[in-house]
Amino acid sequence: MLVFAATQEQLAQAHARALTRDIRTALYTEEMFKTGNDDDNRAAVREAAELRLVGLAVHGRRNDVDKVLKGMSLHN
Repeated sequence: MLVFAATQEQLAQAHARALTRDIRTALYTEEMFKTGNDDDNRAAVREAAELRLVGLAVHGRRNDVDKVLKGMSLHN
């Protein structure tokens, strides 16, 4: 597992690239920090008019993941 630092704009771009490459993702949004369980987390993401991403997990082939995370640097 590698952890990268990114702005909200970079996270949104990475998410869009992951969707076009059919890479599995897990989203972390601001709204999820106000809930206490998985069902409420899923509902918060479904109901959000705009996803305010604070984190993104991606899983796939290394070359594809590298392309999705292009421009991000490792978190210190």
